[in-house]
Amino acid sequence: MMITLVTGGARSGKSRFAESLYKNDKDVVYIATAKLTDSEMKERIEHHQNSRPKYWRTYEANYNLSHGIASERNYLLDCITLLTSNIMYDISKDKEVIDIKMQKIIEDKVFYEVKKLIDEIKKNDYNLVIVTNEVGYSIVPSHPISRIFRDIQGRVNQRLAAVADQVYLVCCGIPVKIK
Repeated sequence: MMITLVTGGARSGKSRFAESLYKNDKDVVYIATAKLTDSEMKERIEHHQNSRPKYWRTYEANYNLSHGIASERNYLLDCITLLTSNIMYDISKDKEVIDIKMQKIIEDKVFYEVKKLIDEIKKNDYNLVIVTNEVGYSIVPSHPISRIFRDIQGRVNQRLAAVADQVYLVCCGIPVKIK
């Protein structure tokens, strides 16, 4: 049983590396958190679908991630950043201001959804690879909601890294084990 967190910037090779960790396994479930919202997202989803083996099972969800667990031993959750974005929107909708209390509610909800999955994975002695984005390496966003998203995502990543058995940072397609 192994919980692995893979982080890095946009287009750093995170997903490719995460998928490679299961390259010799047939019993894999890909837990996808993307929502089909427009043609650009459709292309991204299709790209990810085409990059992984057809025999992997796909489970799409933003809530109740653990409902995707069955008899397969290996699970890949991609990605926490979209999960955070989707849950943040569901909770805050079109608010112009997300106060500290609501930020904590969003952060806790995201972590709770993933932690339920982790707990089930551990209970069954399965493996889980989690993909997330390192969003704090760039300029400070000019929009308040973007700054709040960055802050929530950073805190969620810290919490996930704390419960993971191992953590990889992927930069320029090169994975570096940091835990």
